[in-house]
Amino acid sequence: MGISVLLADDHQLVRQGLRALLSATDGIDVVGEASTGLEAIDEARRLHPDVVVLDIAMPVLNGIDATRQLTAELPGVKVVALSMHGNRQIVIEVLRAGAKGYVLKDCARESLIQAISNVSDNLMFLSPELADIVLEDFVRHQAEHDPASGPKLTPRERQVLKLIADGDSTRQVAAHLGVSIKTAETYRRQLMRKLQVDNVPALTKHALRIGLTTLDA
Repeated sequence: MGISVLLADDHQLVRQGLRALLSATDGIDVVGEASTGLEAIDEARRLHPDVVVLDIAMPVLNGIDATRQLTAELPGVKVVALSMHGNRQIVIEVLRAGAKGYVLKDCARESLIQAISNVSDNLMFLSPELADIVLEDFVRHQAEHDPASGPKLTPRERQVLKLIADGDSTRQVAAHLGVSIKTAETYRRQLMRKLQVDNVPALTKHALRIGLTTLDA
């Protein structure tokens, strides 16, 4: 048996076109259709398809909320979002709601079959035009929320941290920065407090983790 697919779009002509495309594809079985977000959820509960191809601009219940409800209630069902728009906020919201694929309608014929195949194998799929949007958001999100990156350091704090990690004493740090030994010691204490560590090896470990120094430094 092939990948079972539920088509959810409020335009009958679109559903007919997608059904014709997918029905002619080996390994894909269209098992149902829906014309509203609520209908999509009801049909998914009844049919338990492998994949729901879901238009974002759905009546009664929009595609983002429908995706959120589908993925929460039926975690085995994968959602491929369809949209006319590559708006950054919409793309990110849909993926955060749980969709595993996002296909722009103007390239649906070329991308939809691949998207269905990918998500059924627990892989993501995005229309190529959207890759940069998602990558930029991921990098920004990681920088803001990844505990491994730690607190944001000022340029001077990063400079002091690198000097310490490279093995400089407090006196040497002071000389490099052109400040007093007392000031250099204050910088070191502030770093330890900010990074919540209490020794130089821990400072060095953090510098390694964020790429300020290397083991060969």
